[in-house]
Amino acid sequence: MRADAASLRPWEALYADLWPGLVRLGHLLSGSAATGEDLAQEAFLGLLRQGSAVENPRAYLRRSIVNRAANDRRRIARERVHVMGQRDDVTLPPEVDETWQRLRVLPARQRAVLVLRYYEDLTEREIADVLGCRAGTVKSLAARALASLRKDLDQT
Repeated sequence: MRADAASLRPWEALYADLWPGLVRLGHLLSGSAATGEDLAQEAFLGLLRQGSAVENPRAYLRRSIVNRAANDRRRIARERVHVMGQRDDVTLPPEVDETWQRLRVLPARQRAVLVLRYYEDLTEREIADVLGCRAGTVKSLAARALASLRKDLDQT
C-alpha cells in the first residue's frame, strides 16, 4: 500500500489524537498494557484497510478493539484448557490495580460495558453502538456487572 505524504496527514492526526485513549481501552479490556497496544495497532491497521469507507473512525476503532479483546480472551481460554494439564501455572504480578482484579472475573460483555462507561466515559447509546446491541441491553449488562461487583465486595 503506497500513499503520498498529503494523503497520510489526516491519518497521522487521527492516530495522534486517538492512540492514547485506544491503548488505554485495550489495556483495560485485556488487563495487559502490551496487549492494549497490540489491539490499538490492529484496529488502526483495520481502519487503514477500510480507508474512506468508514464514516465514524472513532466508533470503528473502539468497536474493533472491543471485538478483538473478546476474540483474544476466547482464544486464551481455549489455549488454557489445552495447556492446563501440561504444566504448572506461573503467577505473575497484576498489571493493574485491585479494581482490575475484580473486573476480570466478569463476563466479557459486562466488563466491556463498565470499562466503556467508567473509563472511556461513553454514554449508553455510544456503548450500544460499540457493542452492537440496544441501549437497554447496555443498562442490564451494567446492572448485572455492578451487582456482581457489590456482591464480591460484600464477601470481602
